[in-house]
Amino acid sequence: MMRRTLENRNAQTKQLQTAVSNVEKHFGELCQIFAAYVRKTARLRDKADLLVNEINAYAATETPHLKLGLMNFADEFAKLQDYRQAEVERLEAKVVEPLKTYGTIVKMKRDDLKATLTARNREAKQLTQLERTRQRNPSDRHVIVSFEFGSLKKCLRYGVQK
Repeated sequence: MMRRTLENRNAQTKQLQTAVSNVEKHFGELCQIFAAYVRKTARLRDKADLLVNEINAYAATETPHLKLGLMNFADEFAKLQDYRQAEVERLEAKVVEPLKTYGTIVKMKRDDLKATLTARNREAKQLTQLERTRQRNPSDRHVIVSFEFGSLKKCLRYGVQK
């Protein structure tokens, strides 16, 4: 029975470690790719702003009818860039920043998992020591009880619950 629960714990631990590693790997990649996409979109917006300025400069040298058409085109093109700016800001705020926070969360979860594994290993070691003591001195209840009480104090000190 105890062996089966240890196997279940080990399986759960392995599953949690795999999940944390997957999140760490894939969310990091997603964050980097989205950040690169946002930077490239911002650069495209900057190039389009340069294009609008050049169209306006060219319009200033042309006839009134062509000048009006070029200015209208430049104005509409600039409006498109305003939408692109809004896209950049939304992606930065709603996608990239939340993905960045997962880095911290994953580190905390990895630390929690490590602490849990350490406590579980300590508990398993204490149980094996207790079994050895029971096998050596099965009739000496005083040693066994004091050993169990000592391990209980350690568990309470380290915040481990049985």
